[in-house]
Amino acid sequence: MSQRRYQLTDFEWSVIAPLLPNKPRGVARVDDRRVLNGIYWRLRTGSPWADIPERHGPYTTCYNRFVRWARLGVWDRIFEAVSAAYEGSEQSVDRSSIRVHQHGANAKTGAKRPPAPPVWVTFEPSAWGARGAA
Repeated sequence: MSQRRYQLTDFEWSVIAPLLPNKPRGVARVDDRRVLNGIYWRLRTGSPWADIPERHGPYTTCYNRFVRWARLGVWDRIFEAVSAAYEGSEQSVDRSSIRVHQHGANAKTGAKRPPAPPVWVTFEPSAWGARGAA
């Protein structure tokens, strides 16, 4: 398979393939690697599911597998396996690669949390110059 941008490498696929659920009965499934590349393309670009390129198969298949595998915990296993295969050097989630929906940026009204103390504040009495009871 020719390597395109943001697609699984052969090494990554060899790590991921054994972790995927396999249902041998019924209609033959669309190629898992092709669907995974479609899911990764969608997550990387932040596009709607319906905009997944046709080379990745039907967008409904990509969406349904994403949701189903999320319920089964498959994504957690995939993340852990790929991370272990790269010896923990490939874990990266930041706001430049993950987009938040426009309505997901604000917390619900009434769900106020107390402000967190600044990083330099400590609650240890020794840091305040207080002496312990003798």
